[in-house]
Amino acid sequence: MGKLASGLSNKLTGQIGEFLVCAEMGRQLDLVAAPFAGNVPAFDLLVADEQCRSVAIQVKAACGTQWPSRADAWIKLTVFDGEQKDGGDQEIDHPNLIYVFVAIAPKAVDPQINNLKDRFFILTKRAVQGIVAPAYRKYMEERKIRWRRPRNPASFDARIDASQMAEFENNSELIRQQPAAQASG
Repeated sequence: MGKLASGLSNKLTGQIGEFLVCAEMGRQLDLVAAPFAGNVPAFDLLVADEQCRSVAIQVKAACGTQWPSRADAWIKLTVFDGEQKDGGDQEIDHPNLIYVFVAIAPKAVDPQINNLKDRFFILTKRAVQGIVAPAYRKYMEERKIRWRRPRNPASFDARIDASQMAEFENNSELIRQQPAAQASG
């Protein structure tokens, strides 16, 4: 994206991601999707089929293949005397909530040749925890200063990379199954 102020750029990235997911829901799954523009804390979109069965979706968008996260959302972390302590995995609300991570394709240099594609990684919140928590633990263990963040001991900054979610790319079947599961449940 262009040279926008960071806050506006982040909002625009989020908005683009939400609308891309809405479009894919219609194109790939014949589902109707409506965004909520950040007004619902737990999810960003509501997706529905023709029988009015709906699925909530959380969208995470990035202009690249990494998304920021907070390790303390997934792991019980405390800081004592400059060292982080791992208290095990967090009990997360809504573990079956569907997350869609969108890697927004960069603008084409030549508008006549646009072979760049947006990428979609579709998984549950529990699966996100299953990726972020072990990766953060590995990162903190492998550092020479084990479990001590040098600049800010209370920093829980974590990243999730597309390569960590490869098995979930274009996993639209997860969304397709949800309305049907509601009907039989």
